[in-house]
Amino acid sequence: MNTQIFLNGITLQQLAEALAPLLQPQQVKQTEPENDFVTREEVCKLLSFNKTTLYKHTKSGKLLSYGIGNRVLYSRKQVLEAVKPINH
Repeated sequence: MNTQIFLNGITLQQLAEALAPLLQPQQVKQTEPENDFVTREEVCKLLSFNKTTLYKHTKSGKLLSYGIGNRVLYSRKQVLEAVKPINH
């Protein structure tokens, strides 16, 4: 089977212009799922504190946790919304 392509009547410049959009990396917009759940370790890494502090904020009601089996999960959206600006 022959896999060669012959082009007649097209310049190298025209070919380069025609192929340019195909050769550029596509910008893929990554959207986070609405119900994206993260583990305790991921929340600690995201907010830069330890599991003891996470436990304290969960028990005080500042963060809402979810469970399935023996896994404890947090909604990424709710975790980020729990962070409030401090006005001095």
